[in-house]
Amino acid sequence: MYVSHLSLHDFRSYPSVEVPLEAGVTAFVGRNGQGKTNLVEAIDYLSRLQSHRVATDAPLVRAGAEQAVVRAAVVRDGRTATLEVEINAGRANKARINKSPLPRTRDLVGLVRTVVFSPEDLTLVKGDPSDRRRFLDDLMILRAPRLAGVRSDYDRVLKQRNSLLKTAGLARGSAREGALATLAVWDDHLAAIGAEILAQRLALVEALRPYVGKSYETVARGASRDDAEITYKSVVEVVEPVETTPIVETLRQAILSELARRQKDELDRGISLVGPHRDDLLLHLGHGAGAERLPVKGYASHGESWSFALALRLAAYDLLRADGDDPILILDDVFAELDSQRRVQLAELVADAEQVLVTAAVPEDVPAALAGVRYHVKAGEVTRDE
Repeated sequence: MYVSHLSLHDFRSYPSVEVPLEAGVTAFVGRNGQGKTNLVEAIDYLSRLQSHRVATDAPLVRAGAEQAVVRAAVVRDGRTATLEVEINAGRANKARINKSPLPRTRDLVGLVRTVVFSPEDLTLVKGDPSDRRRFLDDLMILRAPRLAGVRSDYDRVLKQRNSLLKTAGLARGSAREGALATLAVWDDHLAAIGAEILAQRLALVEALRPYVGKSYETVARGASRDDAEITYKSVVEVVEPVETTPIVETLRQAILSELARRQKDELDRGISLVGPHRDDLLLHLGHGAGAERLPVKGYASHGESWSFALALRLAAYDLLRADGDDPILILDDVFAELDSQRRVQLAELVADAEQVLVTAAVPEDVPAALAGVRYHVKAGEVTRDE
């Protein structure tokens, strides 16, 4: 799978641009602020309907425009399809395949699969748990696009439940009793949907774990695959289900039990304290067999932190690749952040991917192993080297 043509209209800094692409490596070179990252961001947006740079869609629409359009011709197994998303500021977005409207925009998710490496990846190690939860959920949805709807339903239930907790916490008498009765209904919704997300995340971490160890060994000097470890930390007790009970039902009951235990705290604080939105992906490092494992956050050096962040992205790529199609690899200004050895190692690891898109401020930042098609980007003009 690869993108053979990209069209942008009123996306970020581009009133309009057409960029022919091909399989293999393509590098976009230009100084900061010239628009090179906007090109790869658009392809990643088609994959996930989210930007790796901003939390909302509003900044994606060019200043003064009402909507942005991202359109890409995607080649898979020799056949080409045109994917399109219309980003509407303040209104619902729209999606099309071969000019035919999709019933729901999220039906576009996962038709193109991308893995992005960027300087922001360091937040996977040093940032808040929300950054690591987003990493897991994005990967989970790329592997099973139907889960985009499950996550959307969970966000809606969580918002409604939080609003009710604030109301119930202040209510008295019969009003409080009514609010608590309604809360019980939302508890059931949160537990049912949350259990499915939790089960999927637990399975994903198990599938990802060996790839993380292998990737860390590759990118870190003198490391072994046993040095890097990831574990899932849930606010509910995760126990093995009995043989006759599905894991989702076991987790649903565990969430309901914890909700009952924490109800007073939740009412006092007016916020949901139980559910997968409070969980974390724990990252640990050891040095050699039997060595004590320490949290990467707070203990790892800058180089070790970068190596772990790269290992997580490489593991995601390897897992998606094992599922079937090669994902499109996007290396967004990442080489400027790496020392020479890590540059060479990363470039060699990804050079054989079906499609690699690189952005760099100067030509020297693009490793020799990623020589390929090169575009220069300046003031919104995208020009191919001949």
